[in-house]
Amino acid sequence: MKLELKELTTKQEMLANIDVMRFLYPTFTLEKYDAYLTEMIPHNYKQIAVYEDGVCVGTSGLWSGTKLWSGKYLEIDNFIVHPDHRSKGIGKIMTDYVDAVARETGCNMIVLDAFTGNFTAHRFYYNQGYAPKGFHFLKIINEDGLS
Repeated sequence: MKLELKELTTKQEMLANIDVMRFLYPTFTLEKYDAYLTEMIPHNYKQIAVYEDGVCVGTSGLWSGTKLWSGKYLEIDNFIVHPDHRSKGIGKIMTDYVDAVARETGCNMIVLDAFTGNFTAHRFYYNQGYAPKGFHFLKIINEDGLS
């Protein structure tokens, strides 16, 4: 088993991994993914992916930004490891890479959202040194637009 992490910077590289993205969003269409990436990439969005023998087995989006309360931060977005490849250290490879990027780019913190009922993700993030700081509130305006 040879694992390789790559930073994805082009839309085509990201679109190629839609099958992994569908583990989080099963009905995600290529057209919707393409349209979202077209909007996101110009706003500091990129992805990382882990490949096992050339096949994508994990991916995550990354955003960087600045907020008044935190200064510069790096945000993990849609962190996914293929269900058949969990417990192989793929998630740790990705979070270690994110940690290094955050340090190299002068970020004060790394942030992420995890759904309240996703206890497997909570345990993973706790084990990686993350802790909840508050609540992420949302008000859904258009449910049909959600992935």
